[in-house]
Amino acid sequence: MSFSDKVITIERHIIDGERAHPGATGSLSGILRELSLAFKIIYREVSKAGLANILGLVGRENIHGEQVKKLDAFADEKIFETMDHGGFLCVMASEEHDDIIPIPPEYPTGKYVLLFDPLDGSSNIDVNAPIGSIFSVYRRMTPAGPGTLQDCLQPGYKQVAAGYVVFGSSTMFVYTTGDGVHGFTLDPSIGEFVLSHENIRIPAKGKTYSINEGYHEYWPESMKRYIAYLKSNDTAGGRPYSGRYIGSMVADIHRTLLTGGIFMYPGDSRSPQGKLRLMYEANPMAFIVEQAGGRATNGTQRMLDVVPAALHQRTPVFLGSEEDVDLCERFMRDRGAGPSGGNG
Repeated sequence: MSFSDKVITIERHIIDGERAHPGATGSLSGILRELSLAFKIIYREVSKAGLANILGLVGRENIHGEQVKKLDAFADEKIFETMDHGGFLCVMASEEHDDIIPIPPEYPTGKYVLLFDPLDGSSNIDVNAPIGSIFSVYRRMTPAGPGTLQDCLQPGYKQVAAGYVVFGSSTMFVYTTGDGVHGFTLDPSIGEFVLSHENIRIPAKGKTYSINEGYHEYWPESMKRYIAYLKSNDTAGGRPYSGRYIGSMVADIHRTLLTGGIFMYPGDSRSPQGKLRLMYEANPMAFIVEQAGGRATNGTQRMLDVVPAALHQRTPVFLGSEEDVDLCERFMRDRGAGPSGGNG
């Protein structure tokens, strides 16, 4: 093996990144290393779910009124158990819990906050479609001791790290610490996440859109016009776009990140604020997409500038290639025939 062919594991990549910042204490690196272990444990169960009696429902609902699946509960538990004792965190919050998750009193607290969606795309679990996990890291706001709700409710631009893992045809860990976006593919033969996608850059314009068109009837007219525009025939303008929707935010955004285009989950007449959670889904994905050169908005405002008011706050989401999101935002702002007077 030549030096140019050397294997770079996620741990080595984290350590090398830490060396580039002489003032680093190692806490953030420790969080990322521990998270990589949690995701390997989740991968182990996901990969054998059909054989391990871990498919199906637990028999209770979460804070959002959704039936909790066994893998949801397993992933939530394993992330907490992996992260609760290292002394890096002062508090955690999970999409599966109605309140913040304190660090057990027998363990030390640290200067960081972890928010996570333990298993995104739960509806795909029983049909063997891609699912994933999402996380977000902030510095604490309070000076010391147990973390509080205040530590969790910070706008997205204050994130110091964010990432996701997609469990699909391969398992891939993508993260940013504000210095670009890097992807690591799990090599099961050595049990390590290995650098496979260095410095990911999203194309400025794509050819696909991702949205649940089953809700078309409930969309605002501006959204209907934008989708009609994407479907209209204009070879010179690169249209029509292709529709691609998996139903797992992690999988849909992973594809968008690598190939370009736009992912959308708008508000509608039934759910004016949309269905995606600002803190667990929208903010971490917005941080990643911006770090890769894309844009993320709620339709009228940069996603990372939104000041959260509640732990489980929902938000409309539009993110992806810069040119695609720009045009979508223009349609959303325009109440007439669209930014160019119709389909042009």
